[in-house]
Amino acid sequence: MTVLIRQLHKHFVGEVSGVDLRKPLTKQEAIDIEAGMDKYAVLVFHGQDISDDQQMAFALNFGERENARGGTVTKKEDYRLSSGLNDVSNLGKDGKPLPKDHRTHLFNLGNCLWHSDSSFRPIPAKFSLLSARVVNPKGGNTEFADMRAAYDALDDETKTEIDDMICEHSLMYSRGSLGFLDYTDEEKEMFKPVLQRLVRTHPAHGRKSLYLSSHAGAIRGMSMPEARLLLRDLTEHATQPEFVYVHKWTVHDLVMWDNRQTVHRVRRYDQSQPRDMRRATVAGTQPTVAQEAAE
Repeated sequence: MTVLIRQLHKHFVGEVSGVDLRKPLTKQEAIDIEAGMDKYAVLVFHGQDISDDQQMAFALNFGERENARGGTVTKKEDYRLSSGLNDVSNLGKDGKPLPKDHRTHLFNLGNCLWHSDSSFRPIPAKFSLLSARVVNPKGGNTEFADMRAAYDALDDETKTEIDDMICEHSLMYSRGSLGFLDYTDEEKEMFKPVLQRLVRTHPAHGRKSLYLSSHAGAIRGMSMPEARLLLRDLTEHATQPEFVYVHKWTVHDLVMWDNRQTVHRVRRYDQSQPRDMRRATVAGTQPTVAQEAAE
C-alpha cells in the first residue's frame, strides 16, 4: 500500500493512512514514514489495534530500542509491562489506577510538564511511539509544540545569544519543580545531570530547533535563577498556540514524534479512571554535546 500523509497543522503534524501497523513494513513504507517524520515531526496513525510486540516491531524500523533504565522511580519488580515498552499509564501491576499518594503516580505527574523524552540521558531519544489502549473519558489530551518553528520565530539577537548555550538536564529538575524532592542515594546517582545543547540542528534537513524540556534546570556559565528565567521565557515563547497541536486520543491511536524537533505534555485527567498508554522509544545515536560530569 502507498503511505499517504495529510498535514494537520500549519507548521507540522501529519495524519497517516495506507499502512497497517499489525503487518511488517516494506522497505519503502519505512523510508516514507521516516521521511514524514523528518518533515512533519509528529505523525498520527488512527485505528491501529496492535499488540506490544507489533508496536515494538514497528518502532525497530527506525533504530534500536532505548534502554529504559534510569527513567523512573518504579522498581523493576513492580513493572506492569514485560514487553520492553515504556508504561505511560496510571496503572499499577494489578491493573488498577495507582493511589493518589503513590510515589510512582506523583513522579509521573511530571509528564504534565513540557518535555522532550529522555533529554535527561547522555544520548537522548530519537522517536517515541505512543499507543492508546484505554483512553480516559475526560482530559488526558497530549499537546505537541514545534521547536523548529519556535526557533525560526525568534529575533536574530536571541538566536545569536543562545546558539552555543549548553544546558544541564535531569529528572530531578522537572520533578523538583512540582515539589517532588525525596530521592534515595541510588536515584540521585541515576538522575545526575547530563549536558545538552539548547539549539539543535536536525541531521536530515539541517533546520535548527530549540531543545527545551522541563528536565533542563541550568545553563553552563549562568547563575541558576538567570538560567531558569531564560528557559522559562523560551518555553513560553515556544508553546504559544501558534506552535501547538492538541491530540485528542481515541482508542487504538498511535502517535509518533521526533524528540529532536518537538516537546510535548499530557494534560490533567481523572486519575481514578484507567488510562493505558504504552510507548516504544527509539534510541538516539549520538549526544548533542560531548559529555562530562555535570556538577
